[in-house]
Amino acid sequence: MTDIGFVALACGLIIGLGAIGACIGVGIMAGKYIEASARQPELMNALQTKVFLLLGLIDASFIIGVGIALWFATANPFMG
Repeated sequence: MTDIGFVALACGLIIGLGAIGACIGVGIMAGKYIEASARQPELMNALQTKVFLLLGLIDASFIIGVGIALWFATANPFMG
């Protein structure tokens, strides 16, 4: 396998593992939110704010990983 092949493999792993981690994190968080709002419905508004904030942070980490992978894919460090 060439060096370019390893870069493509690394980009796929960065994006794939980041997507899996983000999906698992969002799923666990949403499940816990549903549980908490079912137990104490009066806290639903305060919990919803925190859920959306954490959702943005979880997705931001995945998007940063995608940006880094795309940067590796387009910038060829093996030329020159």
